Amino acid sequence: MPEVKLNMVPGLAAAPKVKRRVINRDKLESDIAAVAVRMFAECGYEGTSIAAIAEAADMSKQNLMYYYPTKQALYQRVLDDVLDDWLQRMESLADEEHEPGEVLRAYIQAKLRFSREQPWASKVYAMEIISGAQLYGEQIKSRVVPLLRKDIDVFEKWIAAGRIAPLNATHLIFMIWAMTQSYADFSAQMALVLDKKQLTRKDYDDGEATIVRMVLATISAPG
Repeated sequence: MPEVKLNMVPGLAAAPKVKRRVINRDKLESDIAAVAVRMFAECGYEGTSIAAIAEAADMSKQNLMYYYPTKQALYQRVLDDVLDDWLQRMESLADEEHEPGEVLRAYIQAKLRFSREQPWASKVYAMEIISGAQLYGEQIKSRVVPLLRKDIDVFEKWIAAGRIAPLNATHLIFMIWAMTQSYADFSAQMALVLDKKQLTRKDYDDGEATIVRMVLATISAPG
């Protein structure tokens, strides 16, 4: 294994060597991905080079390519991390035992928290979609579509039971995605309109309250 310049995981002196090596490698790969996600968000896939990422990560290009042999491999790791987070949050929608309003409120809160805490990751994902998902389309199809169908099945059960109003569940989820992700992808525009350098926690809280109110009004069953 080549020499590593990024900081290693502290407090592991007593761990077995093999285990420590595995943990350190995972940490290093995560550190590289954290640098790459911002660069992909700022410059796009085509405008970002392995050499530039290596320089930003304070390591040689050769060293970086030991962990990620190609730019596409690193790009896929970045998008895998985004999608893993998205799918974890989507799984919470497929909970038919809880109240629909509570489930949707929690989902909206989680999506907005992701937009606030990981705006670069959200932007990279959005840029891939806008470009036609040429490099990551198959992963989206194979992983997102089955879970989306599972969520829609739960919505249809709620509708059949009279727990929510009749609606197109697919487009409701699309709209929630659009509203919550815009607080990452278009945060600069929002800040300009609000005449501030960047959105504050209160802006996100106000956005959350408004989106939740709109969605709960939409699903409210007659009577």
